[in-house]
Amino acid sequence: MSNYGNYSEQYRNPYPLAPGTYEQPIPHPPQNSYPPPNPSGPSTFLDIEPETVIDEKKFHYGQPPAYQPRRYKTKKRVKLHRGNYVTECPVPTNFRQSIPRKDEKEFAYMRYTACTCKPDEFEKKGYTLRQSEFDPPRSTELFIVLTMFNENELDFARTFHGVVKNITHLCSRDRSRVWGKDGWKKVVVCIVSDGREFIDRRTLAYLAAIGVYQDGVAKSNYEVMRSDGTVENRKVTAHIYEYTTQVSINSNMEFEKENIVPIQVLFCLKEENAKKINSHRWFFNAFGKILKPNVCVLLDVGTKPGSMSIYHLWKAFDINSNIAGACGEIIAMKGTAGVNLLNPIVAAQNFEYKMSNILDKPLESVMGYITVLPGAFSAYRYTALQNNDDGKGPLNSYFLCEVEEDEEGDEENSEKSEKKKVDKDDLFTANMYLAEDRILCFELVTKRNNAFVLHYVKSAYAETDVPDDVAGLIKQRRRWLNGSYFASLYALRHSLAIWRSGHSPIRKFVLFVEMLYQLYNLLFTWFGLANFYLTFYILGVSLTSLGVSPDALLQVLSIIYIILIIVQVILAMGNKPQSSKWAYIISIIFFALIMLYMLFAAGWITYKGVALQLDSHKDQITGANVSTANALLGDQYFRNIVLSVICTYGLYFVSSFLFLEPWHMFTSMIQYLFLIPFYVNVLTIYAFCNVHDVTWGTREAKSALGSGKVVQEDNSSSLEVEVEAPVEETDINETFDEAVNVLKHPRIKYPTFRSSKEKKEDKVRAFRTRFVLAWLITNVAFVFGIQRLPQETINNTYVAFILWSVAGLAAFRFFGSCIFLLFRLFTGN
Repeated sequence: MSNYGNYSEQYRNPYPLAPGTYEQPIPHPPQNSYPPPNPSGPSTFLDIEPETVIDEKKFHYGQPPAYQPRRYKTKKRVKLHRGNYVTECPVPTNFRQSIPRKDEKEFAYMRYTACTCKPDEFEKKGYTLRQSEFDPPRSTELFIVLTMFNENELDFARTFHGVVKNITHLCSRDRSRVWGKDGWKKVVVCIVSDGREFIDRRTLAYLAAIGVYQDGVAKSNYEVMRSDGTVENRKVTAHIYEYTTQVSINSNMEFEKENIVPIQVLFCLKEENAKKINSHRWFFNAFGKILKPNVCVLLDVGTKPGSMSIYHLWKAFDINSNIAGACGEIIAMKGTAGVNLLNPIVAAQNFEYKMSNILDKPLESVMGYITVLPGAFSAYRYTALQNNDDGKGPLNSYFLCEVEEDEEGDEENSEKSEKKKVDKDDLFTANMYLAEDRILCFELVTKRNNAFVLHYVKSAYAETDVPDDVAGLIKQRRRWLNGSYFASLYALRHSLAIWRSGHSPIRKFVLFVEMLYQLYNLLFTWFGLANFYLTFYILGVSLTSLGVSPDALLQVLSIIYIILIIVQVILAMGNKPQSSKWAYIISIIFFALIMLYMLFAAGWITYKGVALQLDSHKDQITGANVSTANALLGDQYFRNIVLSVICTYGLYFVSSFLFLEPWHMFTSMIQYLFLIPFYVNVLTIYAFCNVHDVTWGTREAKSALGSGKVVQEDNSSSLEVEVEAPVEETDINETFDEAVNVLKHPRIKYPTFRSSKEKKEDKVRAFRTRFVLAWLITNVAFVFGIQRLPQETINNTYVAFILWSVAGLAAFRFFGSCIFLLFRLFTGN
């Protein structure tokens, strides 16, 4: 018997639980009422009530009760569609009565398909989608995918409702040759959830409340009689729900149907968790082959697109036929009145994102090769993604590390697959495919005999919720840093592919220059640890030589710096960030104090340098003229520090004002400056010391949904599948009302507990050891070698090289962003 406290079984919630959460008993709303009555507040069934307070002393702790799917006594037979189990399910009566358009079949019925094949075999096995079966078949201009794992209903609502607003905007463009009143028929929204066991129950309730999902219709497997008389048990790999909804629920859990156009929704609930790359395989290789869309838009659940952002992305493809991919601006969510910026972790990421969108993305867009189109919000031309006749191409490279296992006994396919498979023990390739979107971008630009480019669309933007704690940021950047570093090495190693593409000679030369720029950045990343320490040490020596700071202080800070580096290596070699949270916080505080010392040293050296130059060249200083400037810049060391710093941060200010977005310079730059040592030391050390960790937490689903059996009448040639099914007027409405009521009640945050039987992964490979040793030894040797040089050489040569390199890279990025602005000014694109 399930443990649900004092509540009877009839009040059990039918939706599965996310791992680590606990059941919340929900009373049923009155039957046949949609929306259910709400005695207080506005007339909407999703009004949030005050947060429920749980008495922990009276609350049951322990493992949540296993989800038991609803069982029905009713049996019904469904004819197989091209040999596959496909059924049309009537939507709940209460729901249907509330929607504007009721008569058309796509509004009255939800279609369920129990897919038993792999995504690459979807079309070959006879599976279809609704759009291809309309008369005439509907063409798909925009195919939008929302990928998710266990995100809650608030994150999902933020993304889905944002997409709904975008589609509504497309339908409002009456003068467009593509869009207009019926433009919604050219858009399909595909939701892919990575694992049935792990989808959040309230997110599932959200989908049920808008008519896209129904409990009780899915099956885990069904039996089919083979031609030789044997029985084949088909295991379901994905549950596919198709429905055209006319309602949406915003992030405040408020029901909306006014000013909402119909939305064609395809919900793919994968039976097992197989990572995001597999979700994209379903999107591109299964559903894309059926719909053959023009433009594919990728969104992560939790990312909120601007109300016209998807249109602006699509417009870039419509204007320029050689654009293969495009991305918009990713904006960190700052909260009401920027309250999130009070958290320095969020503020630093806000500054980082803004400067990347002002300097990096425009530069790369002008050159034609954006190194990464963020998977959270980007778009691709479907035809550009297709492989060549020999099977090689962008999609083949994109899915190379996610090659599916072949059917048992299929020797021909197995032999072909062995040629494509990537050695899972090859950590270089495995880390490279942590950033598979970078591989896709490179393959698109260098596609043989094609001249595709990638584009940054400034007018398209999307807000995303960035990590707000140290542990979350460290885990995120471990994947980003390792993936981007090895993907960049891959691109550099295959840079000759540029010359085999169909680009013009000028474009090839520009792309080659960008490769040199990437190589320079890669070297700075490799020696970043050594360069930052040397900068600290040289500034400290200079401050000591001026008599401002005692030599003992520099020695103490140097020892603390080295100890902190050692601590980071030890923490990164086996501890999880969340289990060492306070150690990382203390390290950040000490590194911030060291950064404060460096900023003071740089400022004081500048002040003393100006004063010294003014005193020694009194006769030459006659006002704001050339002779005065020459006198002030006469000292080489002073000149290197002052001009390079002014060039770097001055260009940041100028470019931000040119883009009319200067606010991050005032709200987030200070936080970013103090966290620079954290970015350079902590994040890089943790990433490189965990280069062996290429997992994403794949788990297996266990619970079953029931099965069906294929039967054949004596006088009939058609096959039917017999399954348990809900009764239209009772069970369907009851499960729908339960879903609505789940969303009516606020989410309760229960205490979380760490399992006593946590899996310990100990994959210390030789590759990780060699990589970390090579990185640390080269950085230590670099520091030792520079420190052995005469002080004058260090000041005049090394410091000049570092400072002017940073200034030069900033100037190069600034030049690219200015060209980007000119293109926007004169072309509007």
